[in-house]
Amino acid sequence: MTQTADLMNTLGAQAKAASAFMAKASAATKSSALLELARLLRANTDALQTDNAKDIERAVAAGLAAPMVDRLRLTPKVIDTVALGCEQLAAMPDIIGEISGMKQQPSGIRVGQMRVPIGVFGMIFESRPNVTIEAASLSIKSGNACILRGGSEAIDSNKALAALVQQALTSAGLPAHAVQLIENTDRELVSQLIAMPQYVDVIIPRGGKGLIERITRDAKVPVIKHLDGNCHTYVDDPCDLDMAVKVTDNAKTNKYSPCNASESLLVARGVAAAFLPRIGAVFAAKGVEMRCCPEALQILKSATLKHVALSAATEQDWFEEYLAPIISVKVVSGVDEAIAHINHYSSHHTDAIITNNHQHAQAFVREVDSGSVMVNASTRFADGFEYGLGAEIGISTDKFHARGPVGLEGLTSLKYVVMGQGEVRS
Repeated sequence: MTQTADLMNTLGAQAKAASAFMAKASAATKSSALLELARLLRANTDALQTDNAKDIERAVAAGLAAPMVDRLRLTPKVIDTVALGCEQLAAMPDIIGEISGMKQQPSGIRVGQMRVPIGVFGMIFESRPNVTIEAASLSIKSGNACILRGGSEAIDSNKALAALVQQALTSAGLPAHAVQLIENTDRELVSQLIAMPQYVDVIIPRGGKGLIERITRDAKVPVIKHLDGNCHTYVDDPCDLDMAVKVTDNAKTNKYSPCNASESLLVARGVAAAFLPRIGAVFAAKGVEMRCCPEALQILKSATLKHVALSAATEQDWFEEYLAPIISVKVVSGVDEAIAHINHYSSHHTDAIITNNHQHAQAFVREVDSGSVMVNASTRFADGFEYGLGAEIGISTDKFHARGPVGLEGLTSLKYVVMGQGEVRS
Protein backbone atom coordinates (compact mmCIF):
# COMPACT_ATOMS: atom_id res chain seq x y z
CA MET A 1 0.00 0.00 0.00
CA THR A 2 2.83 2.41 0.91
CA GLN A 3 4.60 1.63 -2.36
CA THR A 4 1.52 2.33 -4.47
CA ALA A 5 0.77 5.52 -2.54
CA ASP A 6 4.35 6.73 -3.06
CA LEU A 7 4.18 5.96 -6.78
CA MET A 8 0.87 7.78 -7.26
CA ASN A 9 2.00 10.76 -5.20
CA THR A 10 5.08 11.02 -7.43
CA LEU A 11 3.01 10.79 -10.62
CA GLY A 12 0.49 13.29 -9.23
CA ALA A 13 3.12 15.82 -8.21
CA GLN A 14 4.85 15.50 -11.60
CA ALA A 15 1.55 15.98 -13.44
CA LYS A 16 0.65 19.02 -11.35
CA ALA A 17 4.02 20.63 -12.06
CA ALA A 18 3.77 19.81 -15.77
CA SER A 19 0.24 21.26 -15.97
CA ALA A 20 1.61 24.72 -15.09
CA PHE A 21 3.98 24.54 -18.08
CA MET A 22 1.25 23.21 -20.39
CA ALA A 23 -1.20 25.96 -19.42
CA LYS A 24 1.17 28.65 -20.70
CA ALA A 25 2.54 26.76 -23.72
CA SER A 26 2.08 28.57 -27.02
CA ALA A 27 -0.23 27.28 -29.73
CA ALA A 28 2.78 26.76 -32.01
CA THR A 29 4.60 24.66 -29.40
CA LYS A 30 1.58 22.42 -28.79
CA SER A 31 1.00 22.02 -32.53
CA SER A 32 4.66 21.08 -32.99
CA ALA A 33 4.29 18.28 -30.41
CA LEU A 34 1.12 17.00 -32.07
CA LEU A 35 2.62 16.97 -35.57
CA GLU A 36 5.72 15.19 -34.28
CA LEU A 37 3.51 12.62 -32.55
CA ALA A 38 1.64 11.98 -35.82
CA ARG A 39 4.97 11.51 -37.61
CA LEU A 40 6.27 9.13 -34.93
CA LEU A 41 3.10 7.03 -35.03
CA ARG A 42 3.35 6.47 -38.77
CA ALA A 43 7.11 5.88 -38.65
CA ASN A 44 6.69 3.25 -35.92
CA THR A 45 3.65 1.41 -37.32
CA ASP A 46 5.47 -1.91 -37.66
CA ALA A 47 7.01 -1.71 -34.18
CA LEU A 48 3.65 -0.79 -32.66
CA GLN A 49 2.01 -3.78 -34.30
CA THR A 50 4.73 -6.04 -32.88
CA ASP A 51 3.97 -4.83 -29.35
CA ASN A 52 0.24 -5.02 -30.04
CA ALA A 53 0.59 -8.64 -31.18
CA LYS A 54 1.79 -9.58 -27.66
CA ASP A 55 -1.41 -8.14 -26.17
CA ILE A 56 -3.58 -9.88 -28.78
CA GLU A 57 -1.86 -13.22 -28.15
CA ARG A 58 -2.40 -12.96 -24.39
CA ALA A 59 -6.03 -11.89 -24.84
CA VAL A 60 -6.85 -14.82 -27.12
CA ALA A 61 -5.09 -17.27 -24.79
CA ALA A 62 -7.07 -15.88 -21.85
CA GLY A 63 -10.34 -16.47 -23.70
CA LEU A 64 -11.28 -12.79 -24.03
CA ALA A 65 -14.51 -12.37 -26.02
CA ALA A 66 -14.08 -11.63 -29.74
CA PRO A 67 -15.49 -8.06 -29.57
CA MET A 68 -13.02 -7.28 -26.76
CA VAL A 69 -10.11 -8.71 -28.76
CA ASP A 70 -11.25 -6.59 -31.70
CA ARG A 71 -11.01 -3.49 -29.52
CA LEU A 72 -7.37 -4.31 -28.78
CA ARG A 73 -6.16 -4.32 -32.38
CA LEU A 74 -3.76 -1.60 -33.52
CA THR A 75 -4.10 -2.04 -37.27
CA PRO A 76 -2.31 0.32 -39.69
CA LYS A 77 -5.70 1.95 -40.30
CA VAL A 78 -6.24 2.55 -36.57
CA ILE A 79 -2.73 4.00 -36.21
CA ASP A 80 -3.23 6.26 -39.22
CA THR A 81 -6.61 7.41 -37.88
CA VAL A 82 -5.13 8.53 -34.54
CA ALA A 83 -2.24 10.18 -36.40
CA LEU A 84 -4.78 12.07 -38.51
CA GLY A 85 -6.53 13.06 -35.29
CA CYS A 86 -3.28 14.59 -34.01
CA GLU A 87 -2.88 16.53 -37.26
CA GLN A 88 -6.49 17.67 -37.18
CA LEU A 89 -6.04 18.93 -33.62
CA ALA A 90 -2.82 20.72 -34.55
CA ALA A 91 -4.63 22.57 -37.33
CA MET A 92 -7.54 23.64 -35.14
CA PRO A 93 -7.58 27.09 -33.52
CA ASP A 94 -6.18 27.21 -30.00
CA ILE A 95 -9.10 28.10 -27.73
CA ILE A 96 -7.00 28.45 -24.56
CA GLY A 97 -6.95 32.07 -23.43
CA GLU A 98 -9.93 33.10 -25.57
CA ILE A 99 -12.12 35.73 -23.89
CA SER A 100 -15.79 35.73 -24.83
CA GLY A 101 -18.90 37.66 -23.88
CA MET A 102 -17.09 40.80 -22.73
CA LYS A 103 -19.80 43.32 -21.74
CA GLN A 104 -19.73 46.75 -20.22
CA GLN A 105 -21.57 47.00 -16.90
CA PRO A 106 -23.29 50.12 -15.43
CA SER A 107 -20.42 50.43 -12.94
CA GLY A 108 -17.95 50.86 -15.79
CA ILE A 109 -16.24 47.48 -15.47
CA ARG A 110 -16.21 45.06 -18.40
CA VAL A 111 -16.92 41.39 -17.60
CA GLY A 112 -16.20 38.36 -19.81
CA GLN A 113 -15.07 34.76 -19.57
CA MET A 114 -11.72 33.21 -20.45
CA ARG A 115 -11.30 29.59 -21.53
CA VAL A 116 -8.61 27.83 -19.48
CA PRO A 117 -7.30 24.26 -19.07
CA ILE A 118 -8.85 22.07 -16.38
CA GLY A 119 -5.38 21.24 -15.04
CA VAL A 120 -4.78 17.51 -14.54
CA PHE A 121 -7.16 14.76 -15.60
CA GLY A 122 -6.92 11.07 -14.89
CA MET A 123 -8.06 8.68 -17.60
CA ILE A 124 -8.93 5.05 -16.82
CA PHE A 125 -9.76 2.91 -19.82
CA GLU A 126 -10.02 -0.67 -20.99
CA SER A 127 -9.08 -2.51 -24.16
CA ARG A 128 -8.63 0.12 -26.89
CA PRO A 129 -4.95 1.22 -26.91
CA ASN A 130 -5.74 3.99 -29.43
CA VAL A 131 -7.36 5.80 -26.48
CA THR A 132 -3.82 6.45 -25.20
CA ILE A 133 -3.17 8.69 -28.21
CA GLU A 134 -6.63 10.26 -28.23
CA ALA A 135 -6.28 11.21 -24.55
CA ALA A 136 -2.68 12.38 -24.92
CA SER A 137 -3.31 14.50 -28.01
CA LEU A 138 -6.35 16.21 -26.51
CA SER A 139 -4.43 16.81 -23.30
CA ILE A 140 -1.61 18.50 -25.22
CA LYS A 141 -3.93 20.68 -27.33
CA SER A 142 -6.01 21.75 -24.33
CA GLY A 143 -2.95 22.67 -22.26
CA ASN A 144 -3.58 20.04 -19.61
CA ALA A 145 -1.50 17.28 -18.06
CA CYS A 146 -2.88 13.76 -17.72
CA ILE A 147 -2.26 10.46 -15.96
CA LEU A 148 -3.39 7.46 -18.01
CA ARG A 149 -4.27 4.00 -16.73
CA GLY A 150 -5.05 1.50 -19.49
CA GLY A 151 -6.21 -2.07 -19.02
CA SER A 152 -3.70 -4.82 -18.32
CA GLU A 153 -4.85 -6.52 -21.54
CA ALA A 154 -3.24 -3.70 -23.58
CA ILE A 155 -0.18 -2.96 -21.45
CA ASP A 156 2.49 -3.56 -24.12
CA SER A 157 0.66 -1.46 -26.71
CA ASN A 158 0.01 1.36 -24.24
CA LYS A 159 3.63 1.48 -23.06
CA ALA A 160 4.87 1.73 -26.65
CA LEU A 161 2.39 4.48 -27.49
CA ALA A 162 3.09 6.46 -24.31
CA ALA A 163 6.82 6.38 -25.07
CA LEU A 164 6.14 8.01 -28.45
CA VAL A 165 4.00 10.67 -26.78
CA GLN A 166 6.75 11.59 -24.34
CA GLN A 167 9.28 11.65 -27.19
CA ALA A 168 7.05 14.11 -29.08
CA LEU A 169 6.60 16.30 -25.98
CA THR A 170 10.32 16.62 -25.28
CA SER A 171 11.11 17.29 -28.94
CA ALA A 172 8.76 20.30 -28.75
CA GLY A 173 10.31 21.55 -25.51
CA LEU A 174 7.38 20.47 -23.33
CA PRO A 175 7.68 18.41 -20.12
CA ALA A 176 7.55 14.65 -20.67
CA HIS A 177 5.53 14.34 -17.45
CA ALA A 178 2.64 16.18 -19.13
CA VAL A 179 1.45 12.72 -20.22
CA GLN A 180 2.19 9.81 -17.88
CA LEU A 181 1.12 6.19 -18.17
CA ILE A 182 0.71 4.04 -15.07
CA GLU A 183 2.71 1.01 -16.18
CA ASN A 184 1.92 -1.10 -13.10
CA THR A 185 -1.25 -3.16 -13.58
CA ASP A 186 -2.07 -3.37 -9.84
CA ARG A 187 -5.74 -2.37 -9.46
CA GLU A 188 -4.92 -0.59 -6.19
CA LEU A 189 -3.31 2.16 -8.26
CA VAL A 190 -6.73 3.01 -9.71
CA SER A 191 -8.10 3.45 -6.19
CA GLN A 192 -5.22 5.83 -5.47
CA LEU A 193 -5.66 7.80 -8.70
CA ILE A 194 -9.36 8.53 -8.13
CA ALA A 195 -8.73 9.74 -4.58
CA MET A 196 -6.09 12.44 -5.18
CA PRO A 197 -7.95 15.78 -5.34
CA GLN A 198 -4.72 17.55 -4.43
CA TYR A 199 -3.32 16.53 -7.83
CA VAL A 200 -6.20 15.42 -10.09
CA ASP A 201 -9.01 17.76 -11.15
CA VAL A 202 -11.27 15.30 -12.98
CA ILE A 203 -11.43 11.55 -13.68
CA ILE A 204 -12.62 10.15 -17.00
CA PRO A 205 -13.38 6.41 -17.00
CA ARG A 206 -13.84 4.73 -20.37
CA GLY A 207 -14.73 1.05 -20.32
CA GLY A 208 -17.31 -1.45 -19.18
CA LYS A 209 -20.24 -0.69 -16.92
CA GLY A 210 -18.59 -2.39 -13.93
CA LEU A 211 -15.50 -0.18 -14.18
CA ILE A 212 -17.49 3.02 -14.53
CA GLU A 213 -19.86 2.17 -11.68
CA ARG A 214 -16.87 1.48 -9.42
CA ILE A 215 -15.11 4.74 -10.36
CA THR A 216 -18.29 6.78 -9.90
CA ARG A 217 -18.92 5.20 -6.50
CA ASP A 218 -15.40 5.56 -5.10
CA ALA A 219 -13.95 8.70 -6.72
CA LYS A 220 -13.15 11.72 -4.56
CA VAL A 221 -12.82 14.01 -7.58
CA PRO A 222 -15.43 14.86 -10.27
CA VAL A 223 -16.12 12.19 -12.91
CA ILE A 224 -17.08 12.58 -16.60
CA LYS A 225 -18.66 9.30 -17.67
CA HIS A 226 -21.11 7.20 -19.59
CA LEU A 227 -22.36 3.86 -18.32
CA ASP A 228 -23.94 2.26 -21.40
CA GLY A 229 -24.30 2.68 -25.12
CA ASN A 230 -27.87 1.45 -25.63
CA CYS A 231 -28.39 3.38 -28.88
CA HIS A 232 -31.62 3.32 -30.93
CA THR A 233 -32.49 3.66 -34.58
CA TYR A 234 -36.14 4.57 -35.20
CA VAL A 235 -37.60 4.00 -38.69
CA ASP A 236 -40.46 6.46 -39.08
CA ASP A 237 -43.58 6.57 -41.23
CA PRO A 238 -43.03 8.07 -43.79
CA CYS A 239 -39.40 7.35 -44.73
CA ASP A 240 -37.19 6.36 -47.63
CA LEU A 241 -37.07 2.57 -47.15
CA ASP A 242 -33.84 2.16 -49.11
CA MET A 243 -32.19 4.75 -46.86
CA ALA A 244 -33.68 3.12 -43.77
CA VAL A 245 -32.22 -0.28 -44.67
CA LYS A 246 -28.80 1.19 -45.48
CA VAL A 247 -28.56 3.33 -42.33
CA THR A 248 -29.95 0.66 -39.97
CA ASP A 249 -27.56 -1.94 -41.38
CA ASN A 250 -24.58 0.39 -40.88
CA ALA A 251 -25.69 1.45 -37.40
CA LYS A 252 -25.73 -2.17 -36.27
CA THR A 253 -23.23 -4.12 -38.35
CA ASN A 254 -20.48 -1.64 -39.27
CA LYS A 255 -18.85 -2.74 -36.02
CA TYR A 256 -20.46 -4.53 -33.08
CA SER A 257 -18.12 -3.55 -30.25
CA PRO A 258 -18.33 0.28 -30.12
CA CYS A 259 -20.69 2.07 -27.75
CA ASN A 260 -22.29 3.96 -30.68
CA ALA A 261 -23.57 0.83 -32.45
CA SER A 262 -27.36 0.61 -32.46
CA GLU A 263 -28.64 -2.00 -30.04
CA SER A 264 -32.36 -1.43 -30.54
CA LEU A 265 -34.50 -0.94 -33.64
CA LEU A 266 -37.89 0.77 -33.45
CA VAL A 267 -40.18 0.67 -36.50
CA ALA A 268 -43.36 2.65 -37.09
CA ARG A 269 -46.35 0.39 -37.64
CA GLY A 270 -47.15 2.04 -41.00
CA VAL A 271 -43.88 0.84 -42.57
CA ALA A 272 -43.19 -2.28 -40.49
CA ALA A 273 -44.61 -4.81 -43.00
CA ALA A 274 -42.49 -3.32 -45.81
CA PHE A 275 -39.31 -2.61 -43.82
CA LEU A 276 -38.85 -5.50 -41.41
CA PRO A 277 -38.53 -8.31 -43.99
CA ARG A 278 -35.89 -6.27 -45.86
CA ILE A 279 -33.74 -5.51 -42.81
CA GLY A 280 -34.41 -9.05 -41.56
CA ALA A 281 -32.84 -10.46 -44.72
CA VAL A 282 -29.77 -8.22 -44.25
CA PHE A 283 -29.37 -9.25 -40.61
CA ALA A 284 -29.90 -12.92 -41.45
CA ALA A 285 -27.11 -12.78 -44.03
CA LYS A 286 -24.78 -11.26 -41.42
CA GLY A 287 -25.74 -13.56 -38.56
CA VAL A 288 -27.48 -10.91 -36.44
CA GLU A 289 -30.04 -12.27 -33.97
CA MET A 290 -33.28 -10.25 -33.72
CA ARG A 291 -35.08 -10.21 -30.36
CA CYS A 292 -38.56 -9.00 -31.18
CA CYS A 293 -41.81 -7.77 -29.73
CA PRO A 294 -44.82 -10.01 -30.67
CA GLU A 295 -45.83 -7.82 -33.63
CA ALA A 296 -42.33 -7.68 -35.12
CA LEU A 297 -41.89 -11.40 -34.52
CA GLN A 298 -45.10 -12.20 -36.43
CA ILE A 299 -44.12 -10.04 -39.42
CA LEU A 300 -40.65 -11.54 -39.63
CA LYS A 301 -41.89 -15.13 -39.29
CA SER A 302 -44.44 -14.53 -42.03
CA ALA A 303 -41.66 -13.35 -44.32
CA THR A 304 -40.12 -16.87 -44.23
CA LEU A 305 -36.55 -15.55 -44.36
CA LYS A 306 -33.67 -18.00 -44.71
CA HIS A 307 -31.24 -18.47 -41.82
CA VAL A 308 -32.87 -15.74 -39.74
CA ALA A 309 -32.34 -15.92 -35.96
CA LEU A 310 -35.51 -14.77 -34.21
CA SER A 311 -36.56 -14.83 -30.57
CA ALA A 312 -39.06 -13.08 -28.32
CA ALA A 313 -37.69 -10.02 -26.54
CA THR A 314 -37.78 -9.83 -22.75
CA GLU A 315 -38.18 -6.61 -20.78
CA GLN A 316 -34.41 -6.63 -20.15
CA ASP A 317 -33.70 -6.67 -23.90
CA TRP A 318 -35.01 -3.11 -24.24
CA PHE A 319 -32.31 -1.95 -21.79
CA GLU A 320 -29.47 -4.11 -23.14
CA GLU A 321 -26.14 -2.99 -24.62
CA TYR A 322 -25.20 -6.19 -26.47
CA LEU A 323 -21.85 -5.23 -28.09
CA ALA A 324 -22.56 -8.30 -30.22
CA PRO A 325 -24.55 -9.34 -33.34
CA ILE A 326 -27.87 -9.07 -31.49
CA ILE A 327 -30.51 -6.33 -31.79
CA SER A 328 -33.87 -5.78 -30.10
CA VAL A 329 -36.76 -4.91 -32.42
CA LYS A 330 -40.08 -3.27 -31.58
CA VAL A 331 -43.00 -2.02 -33.65
CA VAL A 332 -44.35 1.30 -32.34
CA SER A 333 -47.39 3.37 -33.29
CA GLY A 334 -45.32 6.34 -34.41
CA VAL A 335 -42.84 9.03 -33.41
CA ASP A 336 -44.43 9.82 -30.03
CA GLU A 337 -44.25 6.22 -28.83
CA ALA A 338 -40.71 5.93 -30.22
CA ILE A 339 -39.58 8.99 -28.24
CA ALA A 340 -41.27 7.71 -25.06
CA HIS A 341 -39.64 4.28 -25.47
CA ILE A 342 -36.19 5.77 -26.05
CA ASN A 343 -36.38 8.15 -23.10
CA HIS A 344 -37.43 5.26 -20.83
CA TYR A 345 -35.01 2.55 -21.97
CA SER A 346 -32.03 4.28 -23.58
CA SER A 347 -28.72 5.12 -21.91
CA HIS A 348 -28.96 8.71 -23.28
CA HIS A 349 -25.96 8.14 -25.54
CA THR A 350 -27.02 8.36 -29.22
CA ASP A 351 -30.37 7.87 -30.95
CA ALA A 352 -31.41 8.33 -34.59
CA ILE A 353 -34.60 8.79 -36.61
CA ILE A 354 -34.98 7.86 -40.28
CA THR A 355 -37.82 9.97 -41.68
CA ASN A 356 -39.18 12.08 -44.53
CA ASN A 357 -41.34 14.12 -42.17
CA HIS A 358 -39.74 17.39 -41.04
CA GLN A 359 -42.08 17.84 -38.06
CA HIS A 360 -41.34 14.31 -36.83
CA ALA A 361 -37.61 14.98 -37.18
CA GLN A 362 -37.88 18.24 -35.21
CA ALA A 363 -39.93 16.58 -32.45
CA PHE A 364 -37.38 13.77 -32.20
CA VAL A 365 -34.43 16.19 -31.99
CA ARG A 366 -36.13 18.35 -29.36
CA GLU A 367 -37.60 15.62 -27.16
CA VAL A 368 -35.12 12.71 -27.17
CA ASP A 369 -32.97 13.18 -24.08
CA SER A 370 -29.58 11.99 -25.32
CA GLY A 371 -26.07 13.31 -25.81
CA SER A 372 -26.34 12.95 -29.61
CA VAL A 373 -29.57 12.91 -31.62
CA MET A 374 -29.45 12.21 -35.35
CA VAL A 375 -31.75 12.58 -38.35
CA ASN A 376 -31.24 10.24 -41.33
CA ALA A 377 -27.74 9.23 -40.26
CA SER A 378 -26.12 6.20 -38.63
CA THR A 379 -25.52 6.24 -34.87
CA ARG A 380 -21.96 5.14 -35.68
CA PHE A 381 -21.16 8.80 -36.43
CA ALA A 382 -21.28 9.62 -32.68
CA ASP A 383 -17.54 10.04 -32.44
CA GLY A 384 -15.22 12.96 -31.78
CA PHE A 385 -13.20 12.40 -34.95
CA GLU A 386 -16.36 12.23 -37.09
CA TYR A 387 -17.71 15.38 -35.37
CA GLY A 388 -14.58 17.29 -36.34
CA LEU A 389 -13.25 17.46 -32.77
CA GLY A 390 -9.91 15.97 -33.85
CA ALA A 391 -10.24 13.26 -31.23
CA GLU A 392 -12.38 12.49 -28.23
CA ILE A 393 -11.61 11.64 -24.65
CA GLY A 394 -14.85 9.64 -24.42
CA ILE A 395 -18.59 10.13 -24.71
CA SER A 396 -20.43 11.64 -21.79
CA THR A 397 -24.04 10.87 -20.94
CA ASP A 398 -23.90 13.34 -18.04
CA LYS A 399 -25.71 16.65 -18.37
CA PHE A 400 -23.23 18.89 -16.61
CA HIS A 401 -19.96 20.30 -17.97
CA ALA A 402 -19.66 18.01 -21.00
CA ARG A 403 -22.21 15.93 -22.95
CA GLY A 404 -21.81 13.69 -25.98
CA PRO A 405 -18.32 13.23 -27.49
CA VAL A 406 -15.88 15.05 -25.19
CA GLY A 407 -13.26 16.86 -27.22
CA LEU A 408 -11.16 19.94 -26.71
CA GLU A 409 -13.79 22.16 -25.05
CA GLY A 410 -14.78 19.36 -22.68
CA LEU A 411 -11.26 19.45 -21.20
CA THR A 412 -11.41 23.16 -20.47
CA SER A 413 -13.16 25.42 -18.01
CA LEU A 414 -14.17 29.08 -17.93
CA LYS A 415 -13.13 31.76 -15.50
CA TYR A 416 -14.47 35.28 -15.25
CA VAL A 417 -12.22 38.14 -16.34
CA VAL A 418 -13.00 41.68 -15.21
CA MET A 419 -11.41 44.74 -16.86
CA GLY A 420 -11.56 48.10 -15.16
CA GLN A 421 -10.06 51.59 -15.11
CA GLY A 422 -9.94 52.21 -11.40
CA GLU A 423 -13.64 51.60 -10.67
CA VAL A 424 -14.62 50.99 -7.03
CA ARG A 425 -17.89 49.63 -5.71
CA SER A 426 -20.10 52.17 -3.99
